[in-house]
Amino acid sequence: MKKKLNVIQIKGVKGLIFAGIVVSCLIAGFVAFPGLVCMHIWNFLSTNFASMPAIGLFQGVLLWGIIVTSYFVFRKEKVVVCMRAPQGLSDEELKSVFAEMKKNAIEEPIIQAMIKAREAELKYKVQQNQESKDSEQQVEADSTKV
Repeated sequence: MKKKLNVIQIKGVKGLIFAGIVVSCLIAGFVAFPGLVCMHIWNFLSTNFASMPAIGLFQGVLLWGIIVTSYFVFRKEKVVVCMRAPQGLSDEELKSVFAEMKKNAIEEPIIQAMIKAREAELKYKVQQNQESKDSEQQVEADSTKV
């Protein structure tokens, strides 16, 4: 399980300004510019070939949205979005994950503390299960004596 995750940390006002610039550039590049192009194409076609009204930038963005939505609706390969609750890991999977962590983090004290805590938790669960089985067997033995 080697997943390379990139974590973006926004620290302070400079980080917020940078995040705002990135978001505005993405909106401009994927929404406003194609909307502007759609507006100009529509206005060119409407003035030269048909007697239709000219549109503004907002209507161009809406036209771009219609084009993109139509593309996703009518293409042959369907887009499937699956929403479900994440499934928990089984005990065997957790043990394999922690074994991998032990191999990778021999010298890190925080990870060693987490591993020891998980091992103690697993031992405690096993003890609880054993105690509950013993108490059930004792109750059954007492009920057969009576």
